[in-house]
Amino acid sequence: MAGAAIRYAKAMLSLASDQKTADAVNNDMKLISNTIAESKELSDALQSPVIPSSVKKSILLDVFKNSNKGTISLIDTLMSNNRINILSEVALKYNQLFDASKGIELATVTTVVALTDDLKKKVLAKAKELTGKDVEVENTIDESILGGFILRIGDLQYNASVANQLNKLKREFTLN
Repeated sequence: MAGAAIRYAKAMLSLASDQKTADAVNNDMKLISNTIAESKELSDALQSPVIPSSVKKSILLDVFKNSNKGTISLIDTLMSNNRINILSEVALKYNQLFDASKGIELATVTTVVALTDDLKKKVLAKAKELTGKDVEVENTIDESILGGFILRIGDLQYNASVANQLNKLKREFTLN
């Protein structure tokens, strides 16, 4: 299924780039991806074999009515190919391909509480220093890290969490 999603995403990016609408479509894809992730009802409706395609299409066109023409035609294409259930994955892949084409890395910062704007700026600066690229930050909340943060950019991971520090101490004591 991931193979199909990436093919649709590549085709969409190619078309949107030719039409100079890649930025607008990228914003649509972020909205689609986030909306489906946050709405169990919408996600379930898209996955349901019981709900007719025409109903799914009208729901999507209503929810994303302010979308770019290219985004609407992607929804139409996925509908006619009976692949609307992978819309969320296509949107996610499109965002990844778009960022890669712009030389933007995605950094995931795991913290106990949401990042403030000030902290976000500091993380962006540090990530740019580490990678030499523009970075977009995605914040995930995980209370099990106790404090500090975990920064992941591509294959790099910097773990400055309190839980990690405690585990290191525990290992050092058990070795002695």
